[in-house]
Parts: sequence; C-alpha cells; structure tokens
Amino acid sequence: MSQSATSRSSAARAPGRAGPVPGPGNAVPVTPLPSGFRIEFDQGTKQLGDGSLFGGSPARVLKLTPAGQAALAELRAGPVSSAASATLARRLTDAGLAHPVPPPAAAAGDVTVVIPVRDRPAMLDRCVGSLTAHNANGQHGVIVVDDGSSDPAAARAIATRHAAILRRRDVSGGPGPARNTGLAGITTSLIAFLDSDCLPPADWIAALASHFADPMVAAVAPRIVAPRVPPGAPSSAARYTAARGSLDLGGSPARVQPGGRVSYVPTAALLVRREALESVARHGGTEIFDPGLRYGEDVDLIWRLDEEGWRIRYDPSVQVPHDGPTSWLGLLERRFRYGTSAGPLARRHPANMAPLVLQPWPTVAVAALLARRPAVAAVTTTAGWLHLTDAVRRAGVPADGAPAATLTAIRQTWLGIGRYATQFVAPGLALALAHPGGTTRARRWGRRAAAASLLLGPALTSYAQSKPDLDPVRFTLGQIADDICYGAGVWTGCVRSRTLAPVRPAVSWRMFRVGGKD
Repeated sequence: MSQSATSRSSAARAPGRAGPVPGPGNAVPVTPLPSGFRIEFDQGTKQLGDGSLFGGSPARVLKLTPAGQAALAELRAGPVSSAASATLARRLTDAGLAHPVPPPAAAAGDVTVVIPVRDRPAMLDRCVGSLTAHNANGQHGVIVVDDGSSDPAAARAIATRHAAILRRRDVSGGPGPARNTGLAGITTSLIAFLDSDCLPPADWIAALASHFADPMVAAVAPRIVAPRVPPGAPSSAARYTAARGSLDLGGSPARVQPGGRVSYVPTAALLVRREALESVARHGGTEIFDPGLRYGEDVDLIWRLDEEGWRIRYDPSVQVPHDGPTSWLGLLERRFRYGTSAGPLARRHPANMAPLVLQPWPTVAVAALLARRPAVAAVTTTAGWLHLTDAVRRAGVPADGAPAATLTAIRQTWLGIGRYATQFVAPGLALALAHPGGTTRARRWGRRAAAASLLLGPALTSYAQSKPDLDPVRFTLGQIADDICYGAGVWTGCVRSRTLAPVRPAVSWRMFRVGGKD
C-alpha cells in the first residue's frame, strides 16, 4: 500500500471470541498486558513538561494522573507487576507510544508450518530443508501445498525427502486458496505461514512465539529482508531491493493496524494463533483467506483480524530472508501486480484505503512553497503552529514541541504529496517538467523546480535514510520507476473494481488525539 502523509485513527475493539464487538460509540474495556512483559518506548515518543507522553501512530497525547505517573515509573524500572502498570502498558502499546517486550519463552510448542508453492522446486527444497534441519525435536510439522505445479513429482519428492505432508491442488488458485487447503485439519495452537522462496533462520518461530504470552495477540510478523547481496554485486536491481524491498517494513517495531505506521504485514513469513484464524472465518462467514483475492489476500486477513479486536505485532528483531526478482523488469512487474490488489481491497475495506491523508495547515503551507509564495507559507506555518499550540493548551498539555511538530508535519506532507504525485499522476509531473507554462523564464523554471522537488524529494530522502549499496542516480530512478509501476497497478485495479477509493486523498482536521488520563 502507498504511504500516507499522515496516519488515520483506528479505534480498538475487544476480540470477537470475548463476546460481541462493541459499536463505535461504546466504551471498550482495556485488557491488561500480562505480568512479565516489559515495554520499550517508541523512538518517536516524547515526554512533555507535565509528564504527558506525545507520539504514537496515529499521533496523540496521553495525559497521566499521579497514579499513572507511578505506573509509568514502575514500567521504566522493570516488567509489568501490578494492575495499574498492566493497564497502562496496554494503553501505551495499543497507541504505538511503546512496544511490548515479552518474557522469554521456554519453547514455541507445537507449530504447523504451511508452505504454498508452484513450480519452484529448488527454492522449496531449500526452504523445507532449512525448516527440518532446525527442527530436530520434530515439534514443527510441515505441510506443503502444491498449487498446480507443472511437475507435481518434484514437489512430491521434496516433501517425501523432508518428511513433510503434501497436499496437491490440480488447478492453481493462488497463494490464498493454497493456504486454505493447507489449513484444513490443523490442530496445533500456532500456525506459521511461509513462502517457498524464504530461507528462515533457526530461531524465527521461537523468537516470535514469545509474543503469544499476550492472549490478545493474533499474529506476529518478522522483518522480511532481501538475501545478503555482496558489495558491488553486478545486479543493481538486487542492490536496490536489498535497500528497499517491497515487503521490508523497516527496522522499527509496531502494532499493525490500518492507518498506523505499519498498516499490514505479509504472509511471506507470519506466525498466527489458530484460534484467531477460526474467529475471523466464523464471524466473517467466509474462508480464512478470501479466494476472490489473487493479490492482497494477506492484507485482507490482517485487517479482518484487527476488526475483530485482535492485536497484530511487527517484530523486526527477527529477520527472514526472502528471494525476489533480480532484474528491473521482474521487480517492476511484481510492483505492478501488488498494486492491482488495491481495487479489490477497497471493495472490502473502503475506510482503510486513502493513499494520502492531508491536514489543512501543512497542506496550504506546502502549496504556497511549491507556488513560490514564501510569505504565504510563513504566515500559514505560523498559523498552524498557533493552532496546534492552542489545541494542546486547551487540552491542558504543555506546548513544548509545537514548533518542531509543525515543521515535521510540513515536511511529511511535502514528501507524501510527492509520493502520491509520482504514483498516481506521473504524467502530470512529466508535463509540468516539459511544458511548465508561465509568461517568464523565471516562472517556467520555478514550476519545473516545484515539480522536480515532488518527483525527486521522496526518493532522495529514502536514499539518505537507507544508505544503499547503489549510487544515488540509479537508486532515485529505480524508486521513481517502482512508484510509477505500483501506481499503474493501482489504477488498473481501480478500473477493474470500479472504485476510486485507492486513489482518493482524505482530509484530517485534527493533527493529533488527546487521550484520557491514566
């Protein structure tokens, strides 16, 4: 999914297994984080002058009572050990102000690994062989689902060699239906989904399984990374993917939810609670993976779990290498295919699909800068700062970070508009660069500079942050082509599904939320 300039709010709900899901206007009880969990604060969380906390995803201020301050001090000193600290820890981790650190798990217990595959025998042999090599005690069963491979004997031989169960689909239905076939009859409490082109490390399941000490956690995802590329490798596409893989969601932990910093996780490698899968199938009246989705079936599942009130965690401390295209053509074709999922997803989850969320003051300031109206931009920036300062003061919160927050919002809005324009209106940017119009040379070059900043700004920012083993020219051109192909896929999916939701920006009228006192 494309990145937004800002994040949208998503209200938490109680798990469906605990009773009916509360309506939007009803209070939701807080289920405490279990004893033994620690928390680590998000790198973006700031403590204000009165002890309130600012940060999270979406951004918010959490005001703390004296009792809340005492609970916070307890959490800073060690693990959850009281009802007050357990409740505060849940609020902090749900809001993205902090992330749970589970106690070490003695063992992952029985887990069933489901691997869908079609026509990749060498990769399948490597993947299943790695699993069985790490599974000396035999706790992890492996089910290989052959999704209509042209050489079924090869998949059968690999499954036999590694003592895996093989299930065969004569007609390929895609990874979602294949996983549904693999899920039939599984009784283990945890299920791991794994793509056949992954090479999982020895401890990936055990490291992720510790999160399930929290009964509200439905799924935990590792960081999906590209295989290590030797410095100076000849394939510039492989080096680009190593720095900016389409399934790599970054190095910061997160609660996964629509509108959050991490809005979904792929099933390329994912550990899931079986009870949660059964819950979404039962309440949704459909199969666990929607067979109508050729791409995006994992996004749909994650969002359905979130709607049921389950928690989904992204834990980048665990990394699973995943092979990808090594040519630019293969990479861009994959990005196009991923983009086509946006239209069908919009039919199922229309509220989650805005590609860009704009706030009025930062948007006007960016528009003024692009139009070379610095005086208007300065006035708008000042007005936005005063508006934010007034809002936080009326909420009884110090305005310590208002100036920095205002400038950050403008910068993120500029990057978000640039990314949106490259993905969805690239011909317009090209036209602005080639034929900017204007009655004077200065105006024409000013308009070209504005269009170039939108086109180049996001890519150069990514380059500075990722420090890839690739020169800035090829990296920048690669990201621009990446975004254009993804956007073309989104437009194609929109036409097929007859919806504009995935390309329609949204407007948010508040810059942050003020939480209740804890």
